[in-house]
Amino acid sequence: MKLKVNDKVKITKGKDNGKEGKVIQVFVADKKVVVEGANVIKKTMRARKSGEKGQVIELSAPLAISNVMLICPKCAKPTRVSMKVDGKDKKRACRHCEGIID
Repeated sequence: MKLKVNDKVKITKGKDNGKEGKVIQVFVADKKVVVEGANVIKKTMRARKSGEKGQVIELSAPLAISNVMLICPKCAKPTRVSMKVDGKDKKRACRHCEGIID
């Protein structure tokens, strides 16, 4: 998985195309990410006790990882991520400026 929590990403497909946000959650098995303020859905919650009112909650739903691109912190461009081997460590690198992201 080439995206991590707190990465800044740009959405490339879907109803929120062009928006930027921070990754809140990563689901590795499903290959999905949750981006702050993007893909917002409304969910209704029932009242649990009598006399209580139900409510409408807004949630950020997961997006497919193929629909987002990482924004390089150095050159500030959306980029595909490459992996560079540095000794025994694998590090993420920008394809534009070739700078190490991690």
